[in-house]
Amino acid sequence: MDIQEVDFNKENGLVPAIIQHSEDCRVLMLGYMNRDALEHTRQTGDVTFFSRSKNRLWTKGETSGNTLKLVSMQKDCDGDALLIMAEPHGPTCHTGEESCFHEFEHKPPSKYYPFLKHLEQLLIQRKAELPENSYTSSMFRKGTDKLAQKVGEEAVETVIAAKNDNEELLYEASDLLFHLMMLLVDRGVPLSALVKELEDRHQ
Repeated sequence: MDIQEVDFNKENGLVPAIIQHSEDCRVLMLGYMNRDALEHTRQTGDVTFFSRSKNRLWTKGETSGNTLKLVSMQKDCDGDALLIMAEPHGPTCHTGEESCFHEFEHKPPSKYYPFLKHLEQLLIQRKAELPENSYTSSMFRKGTDKLAQKVGEEAVETVIAAKNDNEELLYEASDLLFHLMMLLVDRGVPLSALVKELEDRHQ
């Protein structure tokens, strides 16, 4: 992003900067930057704002140690707002919460979750249509017992792979996850229910 394309003229030399978590896209906070804050952020990699209350540059975490490490930034279509992806080191909110918007109940899914949802929908379609010459169709035709047995086999292979090398582990773990998703679809258990169960345990 070219800093010259950012319009600092509309709001007394400041532009709003929305900070999102680089991993799961949660909105962490909103701050304001002037040209110096933006340049300092780019040069150091530490997300820095212009504090309107202190009337000076303020690097997030300069006193608490809870910094925001720059991953990427982009301007909006008018050049008068910034979207910054950052890696938080510690809680972002002064209350100790991970996000200043912690009261917002819905947590956006990880960037990997949309693909898993796409895969889940594909498996649901395969189970409903059972097209010929499809591995998933053949597994669904064999029923729940066979699917459960296959998940067990893949779990054993994953354990064995874990004792060898990471490339083999990745391959076998992918097979395990795929067949587990097939079993969930067969039993009518949505992937979102599994994610919610994990979230509830984490809390």
